[in-house]
Amino acid sequence: MMPHAAAWAELEAAARRDAGARIQDQFAADPDRLARLTLEAAGLHIDLSKQSWARAGLDAALALARACDVEGRRAALFNGEAVNLTEGRAVLHPALRAANGADFHALGEPVSAEVEAVRAEMKTYAEAVRSGNETGATGRAIRTVLHIGIGGSDLGPRLIWDALRPLDPAIDLRFVANIDPRDMAEALIGLEPETTLVVVVSKTFTTQETLTNAEAAKAWLAAALPAEGMARHFIGVTAAPDKATAFGCGRTFAFRDWVGGRYSLWSAVSLSCVIGLGWEAFLEFLDGAAALDRHFLEAPLERNGPVLMALADIYNVDGLNRPARSVAPYAHALRRLPAFLQQLEMESNGKRVRRDGSPVGRQTCPVVFGEPGSNGQHAFFQQLHQGPQVVPLDFVIVGRTCEDASSTPLWANALAQAQALMQGKTEGQARAELLASGASEAEADRLAPHKTFPGDRPSTTILMEALTPRSLGALIALYEHKTFVEGVLWDINSFDQWGVELGKALAKAVLKDVEAGAPSSDLDPSTADLLRRLTA
Repeated sequence: MMPHAAAWAELEAAARRDAGARIQDQFAADPDRLARLTLEAAGLHIDLSKQSWARAGLDAALALARACDVEGRRAALFNGEAVNLTEGRAVLHPALRAANGADFHALGEPVSAEVEAVRAEMKTYAEAVRSGNETGATGRAIRTVLHIGIGGSDLGPRLIWDALRPLDPAIDLRFVANIDPRDMAEALIGLEPETTLVVVVSKTFTTQETLTNAEAAKAWLAAALPAEGMARHFIGVTAAPDKATAFGCGRTFAFRDWVGGRYSLWSAVSLSCVIGLGWEAFLEFLDGAAALDRHFLEAPLERNGPVLMALADIYNVDGLNRPARSVAPYAHALRRLPAFLQQLEMESNGKRVRRDGSPVGRQTCPVVFGEPGSNGQHAFFQQLHQGPQVVPLDFVIVGRTCEDASSTPLWANALAQAQALMQGKTEGQARAELLASGASEAEADRLAPHKTFPGDRPSTTILMEALTPRSLGALIALYEHKTFVEGVLWDINSFDQWGVELGKALAKAVLKDVEAGAPSSDLDPSTADLLRRLTA
């Protein structure tokens, strides 16, 4: 029998009952709905009142959370227990943003002093680069940081920089992740080797894409700089400092194996952003996440932002068979948020077996996709409004996105989209509007079905007054803890990523075939034919 089968059965039964009750009608049926389903968390306002559950459905979801011991598993995470059980590791990204003087332990080993020491090194080095005291090989100040990484070593820092960068930064950041040489070529346009610092981020310092790009950057620098000064332009951020030094990095900043890649942006992985933004901005970013940690730890389940957002996802995916979710950040500066969440959620919870190795027996992580609003309204929102599949949305709204211009048209669009998705428009309403606009009876009959919107499409809205380092930190931590809670409910390990490994291993084998000039005998016919065509 599946773990907590009775609680899951009650959730699914409640979802079947709720399927016949429109979201909009629930506000009249339950006058306390808005108050119960809106909350404040570390400066974020979270509104889940437009989700599909009725009161009994929410109660069933909360009962599932209690049956699955979300509170106990949460304690295990913060206590540094081996919650990543397949690799025998603690998962302690909260330790990275805790204030100085914290006392976190990973598998019993104290780690907070080490975290503080690396922070101090980051601050000292970043301030030296920003002030011009730390220069390149020829004595010129650094003007650009080229950040090389992939996956969690790229998406997090890239999100931070896009969200918080000054319009005209004193030190600019450029990012390279793709192994396609075009990515590096574009990043290097207009840069001077003498004023460029390369930060190579790789947990193991063995990632093929990252090392290939790092070699390309090294060759670019070597063509213009004296050999004895090259190391000043190369910084390694890694859990394998010996390998970074051997590669040619003049300095390394460390993080430990209890920091998962997609949870590592709180560490030296974001050194580039610290250089570009300054230490105080990064410290505020950490403080925002720490405030959300406190909310997650202290708020009761029924008023807990990450828990309720996770339960809404579970309710849609498993209760109502809605295997996708869209994320629409209504702020241009958050344009990388959907991509970041794709990795955070789908790499964490895209699993087919439970913690004990047995099949999950139900759907797990939804497909996550999105674009910034209002761009998405002119692309895939047509499907969301009128397609036969119901796709829940997360609206992330920033009240003030730019100091010099009003953001009102932007957030007004967000509010209207969420309202339209919930309310819809009946065929009768569409027909009446057509007749009122002068259409004939026949034309109204013909067009009304095309102008009908089913409505009853759920969404969650996260609102922040402005996009600051603190609010960004809180937002990312909110989604991190939401992802963790979902893993608890599905009884899966959210902190390994074995699905990434097979393709990487096979890529090495294919490259050997390319070097040999012919496909090996164990390649399948399709792959062998494609290889021949590409190497002809």
